[in-house]
Amino acid sequence: MTTVLISIFCPDRTGLVAAITGRLFEVGANLGDTSFAMLGSGAEFTSVCELPPEVPATELEADLTALPELEGARITVRPFDFDPANGPLGRVTHRVVLSGGDRPGLIARLSEVFGEFKANIVRLDAQRVPEQGLYVTRLAVSIPERAEACLNTVANTAGELHLSCHVEEA
Repeated sequence: MTTVLISIFCPDRTGLVAAITGRLFEVGANLGDTSFAMLGSGAEFTSVCELPPEVPATELEADLTALPELEGARITVRPFDFDPANGPLGRVTHRVVLSGGDRPGLIARLSEVFGEFKANIVRLDAQRVPEQGLYVTRLAVSIPERAEACLNTVANTAGELHLSCHVEEA
């Protein structure tokens, strides 16, 4: 098997994930870490996949480009040179959700807090919800030690910014 990184950015439309994953299944790809997100009116699909030896990356890229759902997409399929298995810092220990008004610099401040505690951000999702006047940030983090102190600092930071903070253990 060959490990590749598939990156697709295109206008959002119904059926994207089904079309992409259906084609990957047809060629015998095995999906590893995969994410999909709407970004404004666009959409982004990213996946680390194992391809059978008889499916070259260039052929898969051409196959994906031919899908009608991916018209106008930017598609790359390239070798993935890292270990596809997550190390210990890839194990999510906590999920953190912050919400409130838009606070420029929020993600930078949170990243600094997690860094001080040697915690790793595994996933991050931030969304503006203008019709509700909200900005919602969701983080999946790995906090290997001093989790209580780290999460208290995150909650204090959120409080200073007048944001609500909800934490769950994973």
